[in-house]
Amino acid sequence: MEGSGPVRRREACTKTRRRALAAALTLTIAGMAGFTAAAPPAGTVLVLGDSLSAGYGVPAGQGWVDLLARKMAGTHPGFKVVNASISGETTFGGLERLPRLLKDHAPSVVVVELGANDGLRGMDLSLTKGNLERIVSASRNAGAKTLVVGMRIPPNYGPVYTKRFFELFSDVAKASSSAYVPFLLDGLAGDRGNFQDDGIHPVAAAQPRILENVLPSLSMLLGKG
Repeated sequence: MEGSGPVRRREACTKTRRRALAAALTLTIAGMAGFTAAAPPAGTVLVLGDSLSAGYGVPAGQGWVDLLARKMAGTHPGFKVVNASISGETTFGGLERLPRLLKDHAPSVVVVELGANDGLRGMDLSLTKGNLERIVSASRNAGAKTLVVGMRIPPNYGPVYTKRFFELFSDVAKASSSAYVPFLLDGLAGDRGNFQDDGIHPVAAAQPRILENVLPSLSMLLGKG
């Protein structure tokens, strides 16, 4: 009976180690289960735009891209919407940022909403068109479908310039077989009440209409939810 004490202590230590090992194994399995559940998104929609898509002057979460994300959560669960829009962005700036965005997000669809600031600055339209073509081409080469969003500028830029500006978006879309939205602000431009004090950026109440303008063409690229 003299060795009973040490034996019992060894048995107790063995049981303690077994319990610790079992607990560690349980945590490992639980962690693996959690990791497995975090599946990658079914697809990513990347919106490459300017202030009209960045939600300039609109309360957070009320821009048309935010509304799109919430809608897709119901119609296309598993898809993610990434808003890479920046106020004041030009086609040149978007082209410069695009490689990094394609690498980081590997989008399945790229919505190109750029060009308005080029037009308002009176830039050479051949440069704007060339930049849009490169944006679309790079996106397609990365495996993404593309949606080109058209824009209009005020008539005070002259009839020739404004006409050529409007037409360049459809030219880019047709040449690349991209989906196309003729005019982002269709149905809004004729009513001053749809815009903020600057007369350029739509108010929050107009954002659902912008989404309505984009959604049909985008839905064709996404397919059924």
